[in-house]
Amino acid sequence: MAMQSSLEQLKLFTKVVADTGDFELIEKFKPSDATTNPSLILKAANQPQYAHLVGQGRAVARTDGIGFALDYLVVLFGLEILKIIGGRVSTEVDARLSFDSRATVKKAKDIIGLYEKNKISRDRILIKIAATWEGICAAKLLEKEGIHCNLTLLFSKVQAIACAEANVTLISPFVGRILDWYKAKTNLEYTQNDDPGVKSVIEIFNYYKHFDHKTAIMGASFRNVGEIVALSGCDLLTISPALLEQLSESFQKVERVLSVDESKKLQIKKLSYDEKTFRYELNQNPMATEKLADGIRIFSSDIEKIEQLLASNNKI
Repeated sequence: MAMQSSLEQLKLFTKVVADTGDFELIEKFKPSDATTNPSLILKAANQPQYAHLVGQGRAVARTDGIGFALDYLVVLFGLEILKIIGGRVSTEVDARLSFDSRATVKKAKDIIGLYEKNKISRDRILIKIAATWEGICAAKLLEKEGIHCNLTLLFSKVQAIACAEANVTLISPFVGRILDWYKAKTNLEYTQNDDPGVKSVIEIFNYYKHFDHKTAIMGASFRNVGEIVALSGCDLLTISPALLEQLSESFQKVERVLSVDESKKLQIKKLSYDEKTFRYELNQNPMATEKLADGIRIFSSDIEKIEQLLASNNKI
């Protein structure tokens, strides 16, 4: 029997998700699900092989305006991805709405409506929303209407617990961006065993499983294969094509690290947050506060660049 690659071994313990808007790479690695965000859509939209999708978006922009065309384009990418994968695709709400619950709910419903017009069940879509207090409140309302949500830009247990209490379908804690912050602040190098991003996800996993929270955890934003292997056993991991490639070419042994049974044995204090305590505790975590704000700025900037692309006949 041929030895399995590290990627195939990882799939025994964790659902692997492709973190890309590039259909060719999704087809290559055959993940069950896929995630997109404005930065990934922008990158893909500037590639020649996807010019026809941008062309469709521009045509819609001329007749229905840029706002609708933006939704239309991200759904076009999602529809193409769903032709390849058997599971779900995550499509992100405009990050500029991160502090507006009502507008986030409306935008999510608009996106779901576009998918449903194309005969795609809402069960195959995860609406990605930044894990601000307003985003979490919006997700709580959407989940009650059967619209499943993926809370992103999540950097702390405070955000994770609020998401679980809102009964959101899935959270995406960002491993690599946490590591980036600590490396910049301390000028230290971290190993797989003391990586602060990995430790953050392990803490959230243990809390969720100890208290039987149904919200799934999907580790995201990895900087190296070591971070991925250290989270084997997490519900899902969304991985970039470059790291999927490394895992597929490696035959290093991968074993389960995270275990529900082990989480149940731990002594963990039950916590709960209302708006005031959520904002205070998040404010007390400078890393989470800074990275959440930074992520919203980056995604908002890339959305504006996509809008420029849709409004122009030239590449930006």
